Amino acid sequence: MANELELKYGCNPNQKPSRIFMEDGSDLPITVLSGKPGFINFLDAFNSYQLVRELKAATGLPAAASFKHVSPAGAAVGLPLDETLRAIYFVGDKELSPLACAYARARGTDRMSSFGDWIALSDVCDVPTAELIRHEVSDGVIAPGYEPEALEILKQKRKGGYNIVAIDESYVPAPIERKQVYGITFEQGRNELKIDAASLQNIVTDCKELPEDAKRDLIIALITLKYTQSNSVCYAKGGQTIGVGAGQQSRIHCVRLAGNKADIWHLRQHPKVLALPFKKDIPRPNRDNAIDVYISDEYEDVIGDDVWQATFTEQPQPLTREEKKAYLCAVSGVSLGSDAFFPFDDNIERARRSGVQYIVQPGGSIRDDIVIDACNKYGLTMAFTGIRLFHH
Repeated sequence: MANELELKYGCNPNQKPSRIFMEDGSDLPITVLSGKPGFINFLDAFNSYQLVRELKAATGLPAAASFKHVSPAGAAVGLPLDETLRAIYFVGDKELSPLACAYARARGTDRMSSFGDWIALSDVCDVPTAELIRHEVSDGVIAPGYEPEALEILKQKRKGGYNIVAIDESYVPAPIERKQVYGITFEQGRNELKIDAASLQNIVTDCKELPEDAKRDLIIALITLKYTQSNSVCYAKGGQTIGVGAGQQSRIHCVRLAGNKADIWHLRQHPKVLALPFKKDIPRPNRDNAIDVYISDEYEDVIGDDVWQATFTEQPQPLTREEKKAYLCAVSGVSLGSDAFFPFDDNIERARRSGVQYIVQPGGSIRDDIVIDACNKYGLTMAFTGIRLFHH
């Protein structure tokens, strides 16, 4: 190891020189095993690894994250996949380890946004996980280690140029962190807030029901938000995120953005989507794009385009607006986390349309009573943490 690593350039090619280094002169806690990760790659790597490490500590399960531009497109823990999830995540009947299940779920949250992702794994990368990564378009991966065969599989990506980073599990960062903006140094204490079931104890609604799986999903949402560019909102279900809204100036826009992504995740499981007649050997990114358009209201506008003729063996029947509405109306049991308080009840109105039943947020708005009343109106359970999770 060395205490610094020279990078090709910074955020953009004109930003040179660029490097990562340890101010105290100690060795970097990472080893580059393949490729040449860049500035943004390392921002994704270090943020995403913190996320999966905390997810594993909070749940006891292997965890994975799919990161793009310093926010998670998806995060999950290693619960088994049912037949439907195997189909929409394109894993078929492959033998999957818990870690591989975690990555399939993380990537499956928002496959469009995960194109060219950075991957973080909480555990040593095993062969089943490497086999999944092999078939996805990805920039790189960070993990505490790699099984020899798994490492060889990953080294074959990008003609040997795939970015593979190992991180020292025992590394403990300094309690004070710094960064510069416009030549001015900012300093703050690291956000060492521990998120676990104790974070959910202050239930402020009439409905106090909070099943164990909902507690798990709310914890996943909160830890994900801890490493998502603010403002941010996260929908979760079944041990994974299903919609992440990041970097919005308006809270309601976060809720809408993440809610739309959660709706798409659910609609990917619609029988009509599962039965789409794709031609053989259509690349996965093309399938993802076709499914995204098919689910959207744009589908009828593109029927007959050459790209559709080349994608399907026959023209699929549209998934009508009425069919989508009916399918989504049956969705329930979704958990929702917010990195700051909801200032208006419009957030609750939008969230419930995506099947949200359980909510966690800091609270502290002068309109908390209005938001609580909205939850009571629909029989939702909401907890206040008292802790904001802004991340920039």
